Amino acid sequence: MVAPLSAWPWENLGVFKYLLYGPLAAKVLYSWIYEDSIKDLWCLHILVICALRGLIHQLWSSYSTTLFLTRNRRIKPEGVDFKQIDREWDWDNFLILHALLAYMACLIFPSLDDLPLWNPKGFITLLFLHVTVSEPLYYWAHRYFHEGYLFTHYHSLHHSSSVTHPYTAGHATFLEHLILCIVIGIPMAASIMMGCGSTSMVYGYVSAFDFLRCLGHSNVEVVPHEVFIKLPFLKYFLYTPTYHSLHHTEMGTNFCLFMPLFDAMGNTVNRNSWQLHKKISSDSAKNGRVPDFVFLAHGVDLTSSMHAPFVFRSFASVPFSTRIFLLPLLPVAFLVMLIMWAWSKTFLVSFYNLRGHLHQTWVVPRFGFQYFLPFAMEGINKRIEEAILRADRIGVKVISLAALNKNEALNGGGTLFVEKHPDLKVRVVHGNTLTAAVILNEIPKDVEEVFLTGATSKLGRAIALYLCRRRVRVLTWIVGKWITPRQQSWAPSGTHFHQFVVPPILAFRRDCTYGDLAAMRLPDDVKGLGSCEYTMERGVVHACHAGGVVHQLEGWTHHEVGAIDVDRIDIVWKAALKHGLRPVSSM
Repeated sequence: MVAPLSAWPWENLGVFKYLLYGPLAAKVLYSWIYEDSIKDLWCLHILVICALRGLIHQLWSSYSTTLFLTRNRRIKPEGVDFKQIDREWDWDNFLILHALLAYMACLIFPSLDDLPLWNPKGFITLLFLHVTVSEPLYYWAHRYFHEGYLFTHYHSLHHSSSVTHPYTAGHATFLEHLILCIVIGIPMAASIMMGCGSTSMVYGYVSAFDFLRCLGHSNVEVVPHEVFIKLPFLKYFLYTPTYHSLHHTEMGTNFCLFMPLFDAMGNTVNRNSWQLHKKISSDSAKNGRVPDFVFLAHGVDLTSSMHAPFVFRSFASVPFSTRIFLLPLLPVAFLVMLIMWAWSKTFLVSFYNLRGHLHQTWVVPRFGFQYFLPFAMEGINKRIEEAILRADRIGVKVISLAALNKNEALNGGGTLFVEKHPDLKVRVVHGNTLTAAVILNEIPKDVEEVFLTGATSKLGRAIALYLCRRRVRVLTWIVGKWITPRQQSWAPSGTHFHQFVVPPILAFRRDCTYGDLAAMRLPDDVKGLGSCEYTMERGVVHACHAGGVVHQLEGWTHHEVGAIDVDRIDIVWKAALKHGLRPVSSM
């Protein structure tokens, strides 16, 4: 049986829960359109404050997942996986609750419309009430929620997130957020009742409250330890992300809201708080753990560039598809593309762990169309070469080139870099051997004739040769990068188009079927994976990515560049299956 007030009243509404903001929005619009001025000004303020609070959480989320900035400051090195993302999907439920309660307060106390914009006395009163009322109230409520029934039926939900994230701050039960609303509301309500409240006080307090909550759950240490050396007393008045992270690791300590002073008074300070904070803060200038494998990807187009985890975490956790909410952001994406073209270098975008090995995805700051611009090819090769040399310098074992980064016309499938740097210790892999294996194993064993397009490419040639060895008759059809609807019309009805080129064939024929790009599912024991690779399903990666993974797990010491060795197709396929990678059937 569900505990009282543990579930959210609107948890089954999905995206329709945002209609609960409707009465507030309707009242504002009605006043704006049909009246001389917005009479219920606080309805507008509530909506703006909710948007501001959502923005604060979003900005903290973006910062904490911008790994090229934060990788050396992470407190817990593990990644946030799909299960945690799904649990925290409705992290913003509390914003709706607080908006509804604030609206009720406005109806009960219409005098709120007369609040001045600014009153310095209100900030002093607010700070005093926060320290003397909100902090101890939260501290003791938090301690009680860690006991028996309250923890099991309520607070355990919040602690189900093994790696904290700014959205974890909002991930709690209905009852807990009711109490949190009281904690936030008392200083503001009391200040207003004492006649020293102001609109700026409400905006400032709520924003600061959420900012500090996100800071504590960010899993990124941003507070320099030198601050506490110069001002030792400050460590009792401001918690750090490390301090709160220890609470999630060792739950019997560090209960405070923002001020460790109350933990010190309650004898619940974790003894490792300051030492761990100093260590993480000091180590931020050092290089972190070296990855065993790197997948070197690139941007596809402007819209898909917003599929990165540091843009929208929830959007990145599902396969990419064009969404309407992305369209207003296209000008921003275009501006970022120009900036990256001019100044950016290869950067880290995501990672996961597989059987003790760290696997990372680095991105060359170039988009698909740029690879077809003759004047841009030299610059792209330079970026790829820099990434390979950096991987070699820090001790990466295998680096796999994605899609256009191994384009034959660009660098001969990676041959350019291996020949230019014969002493590379890092193994450069194009992954096309496994890509060919995936495609070949999708073709039914009893097939006697295959109609093949793209036979002049590395993959097309290898597939044709392999099929001929199996005594399969291969008919070739040489087309360009894009196959037109008219060209597709020549294929007989019932044809299945296997995809192995970039860009993929567009589906024009209703009487034919179209496969996805060759891919494989990562083993079940992968950890910390929380983003999808372009249009792939969760846990599925492109075959060239999987090829690099197999190369690293097998410990092979050769480069895999240039033409595909047909004799190794079966070897690589069996190795992939041995390590738990599974094919993703496209039929």
